[in-house]
Amino acid sequence: MNHIRFAGLLSSAILAFFLTSCGGSGNEKTTANDSTTADTTSKTPPPPPSTIITQPQNMVVVTQKVRDYAKWKIVYDADDSARLASGAHNYVIGRGTQDSNLVLVALKIDDTAKAKAFVKNPHLKMAMKKGGVVGAPMISFITETWQDTATLDSKIRSRTTFSVKDWDVFLKAFEDGKQERTDNGITDRVIGHDLNDNKKVVLVTAVTDTAKASAYYKSDALKKRREGAGVMGTPDRFLFRIVQRY
Repeated sequence: MNHIRFAGLLSSAILAFFLTSCGGSGNEKTTANDSTTADTTSKTPPPPPSTIITQPQNMVVVTQKVRDYAKWKIVYDADDSARLASGAHNYVIGRGTQDSNLVLVALKIDDTAKAKAFVKNPHLKMAMKKGGVVGAPMISFITETWQDTATLDSKIRSRTTFSVKDWDVFLKAFEDGKQERTDNGITDRVIGHDLNDNKKVVLVTAVTDTAKASAYYKSDALKKRREGAGVMGTPDRFLFRIVQRY
């Protein structure tokens, strides 16, 4: 009798242990899942990459009049290997808004000495003649100190060149006027200066509202901004439309 009673107690104990173990495993699994969920939801997405570039970039900009843009472009594309051999890389091509045969070409350069030698090379003069360039092109070497690469809907750009009394004074005044430019349909894209003279300034802005921008260019508000920034003389402005970006 005692033997039967002991066997019954033993069976009950084994069953209870089995049920308790199963219940414990279930609870541990739920806790693990809850912990994983909590870790996932607590992660914050990484910030978007900055579109602002402040590392100086040397460039050569050529503005030239052509007889026929389509014919000029064929010759220009065919001469790409010569530009690359001189460390010049295609960047932007634009056409004047008032005269579409007035073409602006901007190239990034690796070596200023090579690039200067290239623009003086008879090969370039022959290529321009073959492409139908009229008259002498305007060639300038600049250093971009700031650029915004954000994508914009507007492809119209204004390239303005002028001289200032002091680069740092100008830069501070220019930054202070950013909101005023934005309110008048003008978005900053490039700030730079002549390769060897930071008192010869180059600005490229996007025109997002042509009517507002045109009025602002003639306004007393902009005139006062220039005076406060130490701008000398009358700025030279060229409006163009980007037709190719590399």
